[in-house]
Amino acid sequence: MADVVVLGAGVSGHTAALHLSRLLPPGNTVTVVSPNSQWNWIPSNIWVGVGKMAKKQVVFPLAPVYRKRGIRFVQAKATAIRPRGDETSERPAVDVEYTAPDKARQTERIRYDYLVNATGPQLRFHATPGLGPDGGHTVSVCTADHAVEAAAALRDTIERLKAGQSQTLVVGMGHGTCTCEGAAFEYVFNVDHELREAGVRDRARLVFLTNEAELGDFGVDGMVFEERGFQTTSELWAGSLFRERDVQAILGAHVSRVEPGVVHYETLDGASHTLDFDFAMLLPPFGGVQLKAFDRDGADITEHLFAPSGFMKVDADYTPKPYDEWRAEDWPKTYQAVGYDNIWAVGIAFAPPHQISRPRKSANGTVIAPSPPRTGMPSGVMGKVAAMSIADRIKHGTSAPNHEASMAAMGAACVASVGEGLRTGSAAAMTMMPVVPDYQRFPTGRDLADTRGEVGLAGHWVKLMLHYLFLYKAKALPGWQLIPE
Repeated sequence: MADVVVLGAGVSGHTAALHLSRLLPPGNTVTVVSPNSQWNWIPSNIWVGVGKMAKKQVVFPLAPVYRKRGIRFVQAKATAIRPRGDETSERPAVDVEYTAPDKARQTERIRYDYLVNATGPQLRFHATPGLGPDGGHTVSVCTADHAVEAAAALRDTIERLKAGQSQTLVVGMGHGTCTCEGAAFEYVFNVDHELREAGVRDRARLVFLTNEAELGDFGVDGMVFEERGFQTTSELWAGSLFRERDVQAILGAHVSRVEPGVVHYETLDGASHTLDFDFAMLLPPFGGVQLKAFDRDGADITEHLFAPSGFMKVDADYTPKPYDEWRAEDWPKTYQAVGYDNIWAVGIAFAPPHQISRPRKSANGTVIAPSPPRTGMPSGVMGKVAAMSIADRIKHGTSAPNHEASMAAMGAACVASVGEGLRTGSAAAMTMMPVVPDYQRFPTGRDLADTRGEVGLAGHWVKLMLHYLFLYKAKALPGWQLIPE
């Protein structure tokens, strides 16, 4: 019998835990450790952030779901991994920290036979002085609570516009190394929709501030679409939306600090700029959650398991080399940790081997380039694959081969909504195959048959359907496992 511990209950960790509960024979245990008591369907935070959905529509409590599935839930923060055990036992363990009923901080050491690290990102608002909703001067949609605050700030801005005051609204990335450009892209057009619905768009200046060197990069080096024999780029495709909606784009920008009502940023040419704002939603860069790792004798081995970013090193090729020499096969396939055959890191928790978008620095040496996205559909697939690998090892022995799900062989879909109504909503829908471009197999890096971009009401219906479908799946309701990741 084996004990499996999953760190994190986001898309990747929650998916892994549900599949483990389904695949493992009786007698084996699954434990989920997460500081969050609720599951959040993060893509719909966009709608919460403009007031079209309430927080309760995008979250639900985890404990009842895990209780129903026979999963132990520990609401705590993982602080350290001991992959070789400790002075009292050779069994590997995880240290966790939680708040006891008397408000005192307590620690616990949880033993495991197999570990899935799905801790997700640390929201590094602190990387940019003045960034973020907690002590900063900008709002966010990274969590459901952040999105509620963003909606309130947007309402106040719209009221000022209705009173005849001109306003500048800034949406985008709060640091040169941010990821999730697609979320900012989606939010800026939802804000545009709200301003038009309120009849105040003519008094609002709407600015998209991004670290992308070109529109439509999205952290994946852009895409090429083919329609009726003609090819177009995601840069032209996205640019047409910005022109149609009168959204001003500032490209290749690194936000260095935010003061009340003023964004300070640097561009790729090395020039420094300021941008006055009345409302700003700027996303933070991501980092690992800074788990420590210790050998059995207590020696710190963190640097052996984790990259300097805090993300866990897995079966990727991390050999330093120029960007043009990287290949699709350098990306991980199994997500097993380096040197340990019983640890996996999935979703945002694993360390990418290199940029997908071309890395760039400003004339001053500042890195201004999107980090690789690892959210949404790929995260769910990774979680399921890790669960399947662990289940096979438990059922068939440790020689059972790992299942694979390389982002260089995996497709992804992104549906960016523009408004929430069934009749008035719209969406920019994009699919790509694969996520990591493979220029050895495809001249454009991706299969043109499965890489597409469309705008319309049908895409919005898909986005709304996915909202309810994935909440149903995450609640482990009857037939949940039949819904694809």
